[in-house]
Amino acid sequence: MGGRVINPTPRFWSGPLRYLRWSAREKPAYFYSCVIAACGPTILFTVPPTLKRLGYERAPPVPMTYPVPTGPRKSLSGYDD
Repeated sequence: MGGRVINPTPRFWSGPLRYLRWSAREKPAYFYSCVIAACGPTILFTVPPTLKRLGYERAPPVPMTYPVPTGPRKSLSGYDD
């Protein structure tokens, strides 16, 4: 048995495309989660300019406090305890 031992799982750096094909078949959850994660930076830099070009406008921010009215306050009547 002086022959070379063949590893059933390919190493990434020796053949990346072969490894990607193997991982897509044998470990699809890991493979596709990495594919989706790799799309994140691309989406981050392409979607906002595309939406702006298509005419999408962001909604105004929701107020965090109630606006305080300007001017004197009205005194209440008829609610005596």
